[in-house]
Amino acid sequence: MNITLIGMSGAGKTTIGKLLSKKLGYGFVDIDDLIKKRIGTDLQSFIDSSGEDAFLQIEGEIVIDLIPPGNCIIATGGSVVYSEDAMKHLKNISTVVYIDAPFDRIFRRIDPLKRGVIGFKEKSLKELYQERKVLYERYMDVHVKVKKGERKESIADRIIVLCFKDNEV
Repeated sequence: MNITLIGMSGAGKTTIGKLLSKKLGYGFVDIDDLIKKRIGTDLQSFIDSSGEDAFLQIEGEIVIDLIPPGNCIIATGGSVVYSEDAMKHLKNISTVVYIDAPFDRIFRRIDPLKRGVIGFKEKSLKELYQERKVLYERYMDVHVKVKKGERKESIADRIIVLCFKDNEV
C-alpha cells in the first residue's frame, strides 16, 4: 500500500512522511526532491527564472511518471493539486491523505517568497490556502484535520489508524 500526503506548504508533509516511513517500515519519496534533482537548483530559483507554468509542468511529469517501489510514503508539493492528471495517477497508485493544517500554522511556518509557493505572486497566502483547500478536499481519500498544537507524532499515528482501520498494519 502506498500513501500520498497532500496539503499546503508548511503543513508538514515531508516531516510526517518521513515519520510514517520509519513507523511503517515503508519507503519514502519526496516529490520536491525529485524536482530539485531534475532542475538542478532550488525550487524558488527555478520558479523565478523559468516561471510557474514550467514548474507545474515538471511537477506534473514527475508525478505521472512515478512508480513507487511498493509500500511507500509519497510527500508531494502543495501545488500538485493543480494537475488533474497527476492527482488521478496518485489516486490510482495510493491512498491520498490530506493534511489539513490550520492557516495560522501555515502562516507561521513558511515564507512564500523563499519557499517556492506557486501562485503567491498573484494571490495572498490566505487566498491560496482557501483556493487549494477545495482542491485538496476534492482529491483526498482520507482527511486529517490538524489540531492546534498537535505534534507530528500524533498526526502520523492518526494517519496510520485512518489508513489501516480495516486492515492490520
